[in-house]
Amino acid sequence: HVQLVESGGGLVQAGGSLGLSCAASPSIYNNHCMGWFRQVPGKEREGVARIDGSGRFTFYTDSTKGRFTISRADNTLHLQMTALKPEDSAIYYCAAMVTTGCSTSPSTFSYWGQGTQVTVS
Repeated sequence: HVQLVESGGGLVQAGGSLGLSCAASPSIYNNHCMGWFRQVPGKEREGVARIDGSGRFTFYTDSTKGRFTISRADNTLHLQMTALKPEDSAIYYCAAMVTTGCSTSPSTFSYWGQGTQVTVS
């Protein structure tokens, strides 16, 4: 059974920190690129960060560089967010690829979690 389950969303004050987690089925976690995406009303889903199957290579969108950290270990994907801003408010989604590569395009990710709400005030 293939599954991604996110947790850790919530309400945080501007400048604060929040950590998100995504528990993944081993069949899609092992050796596969994974990423975090976010979406707000009226806008398309945006890639926030991604990490390759080995965990050695990462990518961050310009707006989160220096503030967010993506990591993976023990069938779990993490996103540590610091210095949060109101514009970071969105529903955050965990996703995984099943093919080779590690693109930032949402269309290249085959499996998605249900999403977790992050609100920065």
